[in-house]
Amino acid sequence: MTSSFRGRPRTFVLDANALLSLLEDRPVAASRVRRLLEEASHRQNPILLSAVNWGEVFYIVWRLRGEEKALETEAKVRQLPILVIAADHDRATRAAALKQKHNLGYADAFAAELAIERKAQLVTADPEFNRLGKILSVYELPRHES
Repeated sequence: MTSSFRGRPRTFVLDANALLSLLEDRPVAASRVRRLLEEASHRQNPILLSAVNWGEVFYIVWRLRGEEKALETEAKVRQLPILVIAADHDRATRAAALKQKHNLGYADAFAAELAIERKAQLVTADPEFNRLGKILSVYELPRHES
């Protein structure tokens, strides 16, 4: 699951559905994300998350469960070995280009851009990322868990 590249621990990027899988405790996917987080903590190599994808998760939790639950989720996520990466002008431009070239969702383009830029593996259950081919390394989670 975790691999090394020339002695360095592998870097991972979560997309929104990977984080939601953990938060909703989807059986197999949550277990896999938990293991990645444990390894990240052990190696002091945090998992990355685009600020745009964090905003998507916060919005979804708020919409489905209410503001209080969204704020609780924010506090919970801050305790995890996850580093939220800002979306600056250059990153937004590269993400927009990926969106246009590969017909990705807007937030998904930020996850893909961050993974490509950091030479990381994108943790996702979304088959949409297969459109990028070999330019993106994907750590696949199972789809459609209850």
